[in-house]
Order: sequence, then C-alpha cells, then structure tokens
Amino acid sequence: MAMYIHVTVTAGAKTEAFKQTGERRYAISVREPAKQNLANKRVIEVVARHFRTPLGKVRIISGHHHPKKLLSVDIGSNT
Repeated sequence: MAMYIHVTVTAGAKTEAFKQTGERRYAISVREPAKQNLANKRVIEVVARHFRTPLGKVRIISGHHHPKKLLSVDIGSNT
C-alpha cells in the first residue's frame, strides 16, 4: 500500500533531524548538500528507516530540485 507524505528538507544542516509537523507532513534536516542528488538520497534513506521499509519502496514524486517534496512510501510489504 502506497502512502504519500509531504516533506520539507533542509540540506546542509549541522545536525540530522526528522520531525513530524502534521498528518503525513514532516520536516527533515540532512547534513548532505543539495548537490549531485546527495540530499535527496539521504532523505530517502531517512524516510525508509523511519517507516521501516526498503530503500526501493521510497520514491520522490515531485520536488526533486525544491525543498518541499512529495514522497511515495510503499509500506505494504518488505519485499
């Protein structure tokens, strides 16, 4: 089952953080810079860890080059 979440990303932060700001809304800070897709890759890792799902089950739907992103998280199975 796919779930959609909205995230606001702060790239290049001093500390990594994951905070729920509303229903299916999250604020994520990552240390990686917003260059060469590094921050997006780390956001996917953080979201996958939070929802206990494989990396391949998390996708950025929109906002690849913007701090506000829409992600799809498949939490139906761990295969």
